[in-house]
Amino acid sequence: MSMQAKLKTRGLIMLVSFFVLLVVIFMPVFPGKVNGLDYMDNLFNMISKGSSYFIPDSMKKSEAFAGKALDLKVKVDNEAMATEVAKQVTLGGMQCVAAGAVVTIKGDVAQLLKASLVDADFLFKNEGKPIADKYGFSEKKAVYNWHVVFKKVSAELTKAKRFDDAKIFADVQKKSLEPAYNYYGVKAEGWKENIGLVVFALAFYVVYTLWYGFGLMYLFEGMGLKIGH
Repeated sequence: MSMQAKLKTRGLIMLVSFFVLLVVIFMPVFPGKVNGLDYMDNLFNMISKGSSYFIPDSMKKSEAFAGKALDLKVKVDNEAMATEVAKQVTLGGMQCVAAGAVVTIKGDVAQLLKASLVDADFLFKNEGKPIADKYGFSEKKAVYNWHVVFKKVSAELTKAKRFDDAKIFADVQKKSLEPAYNYYGVKAEGWKENIGLVVFALAFYVVYTLWYGFGLMYLFEGMGLKIGH
């Protein structure tokens, strides 16, 4: 067998095996009866969640704002949200009145932050029932409401040149409320407990990509085509 024939055969074998494995990857044969992409996506989501728990740090930072008064109006998405926000803020120990899509919030900065962080902590730990029971609507909706309100509050405080106050609301919104909402339902895992699988996944990605590239190269060379620049 000539060298060109050998290269062509080698290339065909590599490409066929590449696509056979690709079919297997897209089949629901992995733990949890999911395909390979979903399995790895779930794994990295769990690892990512395990390194995104900033709520205790936010809770500690919020204590420095105890005694700072908050008295402002913000416009939320709609009247229904305003009614829900008023209930959340009131149950958090502050004053809040809804008028149309506008809510007027009066109270202590630290107390408002703490009320949201308590909910975020429950949601982050996949314990949504206490939130739903407290407010009478879904736990994700409650944390989403906090997220919307804090973005508006931060903007209003920035306009008032209360930059430190604006920053703590923005930080809680991004570092605590967003992860709690986005990772709800995901089990947190540490990367150290899954280091073997993570290293394998990264190594497999590199090898699998090269596998396809070399398969094409051998096939083209076996057909008499040269790859160059």
